[in-house]
Amino acid sequence: MKLLLNFSMFLLPFFSFSNESISLTNYQIKRFCAKEKRVSFCIKKLQEKRSDLQKGKLIEIPVTHYKR
Repeated sequence: MKLLLNFSMFLLPFFSFSNESISLTNYQIKRFCAKEKRVSFCIKKLQEKRSDLQKGKLIEIPVTHYKR
């Protein structure tokens, strides 16, 4: 019984994750780009990255630091 439990716990992560990615909605992109100096350029750039991600191409993801 314990062997079966360990085996199922081992296999659970392999079946629980999928290769699908969740992209940003238009509203989330606009809200994210509202802080930028060039809003229209930011929106266009993020929409292009979203379409590349949906097509399966690799993209670079910028890391924004949390400011208190």
